[in-house]
Amino acid sequence: MPETMPETMEAPSDETLLPPDMHDFLACETPDAWIAWALENPELLLIDHAQCEKKAASTAMSLLYRYVHEPLLLTKMSQLAREELLHFEQVVKLMESRGIVYRHLSASRYAEGLRRHVTPQDPARLVDILIIGAYIEARSCERFARLIPYLDPELAKFYRSLVKSEGRHYEDYLMLARHLAPGPIDGRVAFFALREAELIATPDKAFRFHSGVPG
Repeated sequence: MPETMPETMEAPSDETLLPPDMHDFLACETPDAWIAWALENPELLLIDHAQCEKKAASTAMSLLYRYVHEPLLLTKMSQLAREELLHFEQVVKLMESRGIVYRHLSASRYAEGLRRHVTPQDPARLVDILIIGAYIEARSCERFARLIPYLDPELAKFYRSLVKSEGRHYEDYLMLARHLAPGPIDGRVAFFALREAELIATPDKAFRFHSGVPG
């Protein structure tokens, strides 16, 4: 079970585990209100976390099938898909050990709220998808780090290990976006930074791993 959260929300975080440039990449921190919401919904946290790992593997596989002419992308997405499926397996086992039944949850508006801004045609389409992948992985990494101080030792240890792997996935997605773009991507990165921050800071009715604040 999660530890009781102090009213001041001044518990230390494990954000030293984050890649050094991640704070600059993300336009905002996860609000304290979301942390409190997560600790009130430990079952939903793990169930939706499992779904996120499965979706991340699916996204990587989709890129493998669509962009067969990009060797570096094929290598990185193959590795990422395997890791995400392993994480899915680990979360499901953790849920089972805690008596949590895995069930389908509706998706949050987060991923779709980013993908609605994807440029329709390649190569800009691929670059946008890779930038979005970097934002999803970076936000996941940041939220794991924010949650760790409030979790029981078993879950905190697991999330600490995920901070490292999700941080690597963030770096891989961003590297691929820069590598495959025909020109600089700073403008698109800045654009998606603002869209992502809006989704994180605005209210949601239902708690999800990537939801905004309670509304």
